[in-house]
Amino acid sequence: MRKQDRIILWPAYFDSTKTRGEGRKVPRGMAVPSPKVSELKEAAEKLGLEYELVLDACYPKTPWLKSGMLLVAKKEPKNQLLKKIAKQLQNIRSSTAK
Repeated sequence: MRKQDRIILWPAYFDSTKTRGEGRKVPRGMAVPSPKVSELKEAAEKLGLEYELVLDACYPKTPWLKSGMLLVAKKEPKNQLLKKIAKQLQNIRSSTAK
């Protein structure tokens, strides 16, 4: 049963190579190509969020691919949280690219 006090974050939500129909939830300009669940975890840590990492989970639209998911404590609306995580992912990618 799903916990109501948590928000599920899948890497596909932030993947710039996917369309909205394939599961992307943030604007393409805020998304990054092929994010990993470990990067989501790092972004959640930088934002100081309570989270739980589930590595063996499969995104429902791609059940053959174990992408993992992040369960984050719900303290604000999901769309605001998605945008904050997306900005952190961009920061993480830009700092590792240097």
